[in-house]
Amino acid sequence: MGIRINPLHAIDFYKADHRRQYPEGTEYVYSNLTPRSARLAPVLDDFDGRVVFFGLQGFIKHFLIETWNDEFFKQPKDKVLAAYKRRMDASLGEGAVPVDHIAALHDLGYLPLKIKALPEGSRVNVKVPMLTLVNTHPDFFWLTNYIETVMSAELWKSCTTASIAYEYKRLLTQYAQDTGAPLDFVSLQGHDFSCRGMSGIYDSTQSAVGHLTSFIGTDAVSAIDYAEQYYNATGVVGVSVPATEHSVMCMGTQDDELSTFRRLVTDLYPSGIVSIVSDTWDFWQVLTVFAKELKQTILNRQPNALGLAKVVFRPDSGDPVKIICGDPEAPEGSPAYKGAVECLWEVFGGTMTDKGFRQLHERVGLIYGDSITLSRAQAILAGLKAKGYASSNLVFGIGSFTYQYNTRDSFGFAMKATWGQVKGVGRELFKDPITDSGTKKSAKGLLRVEANQNGFELHDQQTAEQEKQGALDVVFENGRLVKEVSLDEIRTLLSV
Repeated sequence: MGIRINPLHAIDFYKADHRRQYPEGTEYVYSNLTPRSARLAPVLDDFDGRVVFFGLQGFIKHFLIETWNDEFFKQPKDKVLAAYKRRMDASLGEGAVPVDHIAALHDLGYLPLKIKALPEGSRVNVKVPMLTLVNTHPDFFWLTNYIETVMSAELWKSCTTASIAYEYKRLLTQYAQDTGAPLDFVSLQGHDFSCRGMSGIYDSTQSAVGHLTSFIGTDAVSAIDYAEQYYNATGVVGVSVPATEHSVMCMGTQDDELSTFRRLVTDLYPSGIVSIVSDTWDFWQVLTVFAKELKQTILNRQPNALGLAKVVFRPDSGDPVKIICGDPEAPEGSPAYKGAVECLWEVFGGTMTDKGFRQLHERVGLIYGDSITLSRAQAILAGLKAKGYASSNLVFGIGSFTYQYNTRDSFGFAMKATWGQVKGVGRELFKDPITDSGTKKSAKGLLRVEANQNGFELHDQQTAEQEKQGALDVVFENGRLVKEVSLDEIRTLLSV
């Protein structure tokens, strides 16, 4: 995935010479990764201030082990030194950054780092560290914060996506319970549509695995590969369905659109689920005219081995809330006034849940995947509930409008040093800028994190013995992954 990265170059330039800027005699640097704030987070109003920790194992396996081994330790020393010197000389000035420490690292043959972390899938309180990082060999104190750039870049998005996915699942579960919808449908109700809108296929892949921590619906094929390779995923990792796009519908021509629908639901997909984009021209014609003409054909479709035979209509434009629930400003009694769910109910009918809400006939459904956000999803679900419809009448296509419109600041992720050792003496480090609101105030000294009834609690200024205790466990040490987790275990932890 992506270009072949020289791990030495996966830094901001200013990292290159921090080694000489630390005090003479520096032996250890101890840092942590913490979500510092949810002020900019795209979450629901009742968000409880906990961020999902996810992505570390994939980063360790792919970057700290595979990339460092393949592109550094297994490469000839003179080759990697020449490449590093050329890059530094060309941009910082000849000889600006010595290379003797790089040669020493190559001679060592492994990354002398130790990472302690909370279990992936933990929901971690804001301002509590998810992991700590320290060098294990005093000659390589510079390495701890040297990898901050790549560690931050690789982890914030996975954690952020997993956190937002959890919020979607929490929302969908709440409305399923309120309206009597089947809870086992929720894992399919949030479907990942984000792949094409992310910052490259590798970003999209890592982010999409974050989505899979709470859902199984996805259109990101590479995310399933990643989950299997780096998170030992087995069983049902991710699922999707046959679906059309606008080019398919357009190629069938507007005058013959009904025939395109008929061919799809009879010839190509006589059983199982098929999702058909339905707003290429007149969405309301599809739901009120074509649906009536195809009603018996759709009802006669035979279930597949999984017992499924559903035609899913997909609107892809307009105001999602109005399209699904109805537009009160449209002419009274019009399809637009009624909304998509009511239009399908009038054609196909359905059943009542045990909570007294209408559930569309099992042969039809809807998916909406354009510009969905948590707030819009909440408004749609509230609108359906107000009209007496169960939440399970709709699947949400969650795209890049949700998963790409985020930054490292969405949850205030930062990696900061809080302790170091110089000539055998420990130093407690901290920052507390007088010009800041308090968000950037860091912890101080060695850290311990304990689980409690409210999540996790940080204890700073710990002794070396206290730092060994608590919920942070060693997961990586001296080039090796020492504690492994599976996607199934992560999903289980998030379901508690």
